Amino acid sequence: MSATPEWMAELQRAAAADGQAAVAKRIGYSTTVVCQVLKGTYKGDLHRVQRAVEGALMNATVDCPVIGDLPLQRCIEHQRGPRRFTNPMRVQLAHTCPTCPNRRSS
Repeated sequence: MSATPEWMAELQRAAAADGQAAVAKRIGYSTTVVCQVLKGTYKGDLHRVQRAVEGALMNATVDCPVIGDLPLQRCIEHQRGPRRFTNPMRVQLAHTCPTCPNRRSS
């Protein structure tokens, strides 16, 4: 039997401590997704959930070509969010994010 991946162990710990609904909100997924991931029945993109857990619960960072060192969760939020052209940094993010090596797979 293989060992539980570190991100999954962190998800389990957080869900036990704070509840699945609170953890789901922190990682940007529904409670149903968290429940299915924990039960091993999730049929979606598990790698995306892993990245969300690593960013929100494990403080992972990425090297953003626009901002520099950036918490992974903020990177994911920029990718999920609408394109905004309200300031120069958001304009640069809107142009850079679609081809960034940190971009999650579509």
